[in-house]
Amino acid sequence: MGDILVLNAGSSSVKFALFGADGSEITSGAAAEIGSEAASLRIGDTTLCPALPDHRAAMGAILAALAARGVQVSDLSAAAHRVVHGGPDLTRPSRVTPATLSRIAACSPLAPLHNPHNLAAIMAVAAVAPGLPQTVSFDTAFHATAPDEAQRYALPPEAETLGLRRYGFHGISYSGLVRDLPALSGRPLPRRLLACHLGNGASLCAIVDGCSVATTMGYSPLDGLTMGTRAGGIDGNAVLRLAGEVGIDRASRILNHESGLLGLSGIGSDMRALDASDAPEAAFAIRHFCYWTLRHAGSMISAMQGIDSIAFTGGIGENSANVRAYILRGLGWTGLSADMAANDRNALALHRDGSDVTAWVVPAREEATIAREARRVLVHSDPEEETDP
Repeated sequence: MGDILVLNAGSSSVKFALFGADGSEITSGAAAEIGSEAASLRIGDTTLCPALPDHRAAMGAILAALAARGVQVSDLSAAAHRVVHGGPDLTRPSRVTPATLSRIAACSPLAPLHNPHNLAAIMAVAAVAPGLPQTVSFDTAFHATAPDEAQRYALPPEAETLGLRRYGFHGISYSGLVRDLPALSGRPLPRRLLACHLGNGASLCAIVDGCSVATTMGYSPLDGLTMGTRAGGIDGNAVLRLAGEVGIDRASRILNHESGLLGLSGIGSDMRALDASDAPEAAFAIRHFCYWTLRHAGSMISAMQGIDSIAFTGGIGENSANVRAYILRGLGWTGLSADMAANDRNALALHRDGSDVTAWVVPAREEATIAREARRVLVHSDPEEETDP
């Protein structure tokens, strides 16, 4: 089996990473500012400035840049895409077929800022490399194992038919964490694992025997923890009041792009900048982030009926010793005996010997997880079921 090209498409960008047959990353980069005169293509340490009027041109430029480095389309086994929303039915990685495309498109109202661009990248690959197999991995899929009472809102049936339910996100990250933690720790996967994906987008997941039973994000990535620019959990009537005062579009902008760490601090959404600041507003924003992480952690632990281990991942989870220290101290009641010296040096294991609850740092490897899932799909699916989009 050859190389896997992993693609993560946004409205004006396509991030990519190339993985070899042994699972190692060969190179990575991004096409940025698609549709703009400022368009650029970065591959490894090299930046190019081709014309990129649309996603199709961007995919052509990415494949040309790879070819210039000796990687031809014929060397690829598949293009593997991250798709944000799979809805209630697309709950496992799969090969791209016309039926799959239709179902992803049907989920676009659930993720209007993401799924259409994911689809655009799939169609672009089909246009410039029509013989190349394609696979999709869904950010919502990992949480399909949660019980129905964890996914349903207490709404009447007509609301349920609109797709209003808790889906959860960061599923690709959590799937990779479940696979990687035993190899990193040298121990079996903990039965009751509190996984903390902490970054500009942040969520927690209660994982029992490797399966999600609860998570903090809901219908959209807005719910749950305080985040970089998202408000996190907020009373529905407060949202209605805000929308009534400033309009739906402005309220959406406030809740998704002007709140969270940015809104609380007035400085920015980058935890590194807040850590380095002496401003009281920065300190409060950090406390708010940690407080609500701990509040929701209690909910996740209750859903699991206990805890055996905690794992941190994501940009903040992997790199902010200050945030981890706050959370580790706050979870001391669970039987966790934290090793703060290990935490300060960003060690893999953050617990003392003999601790009832273990604590770990697990690097997020979402692209590698998508590549691994693509290989599994290619091995176990029937190639005759696939036709070009």
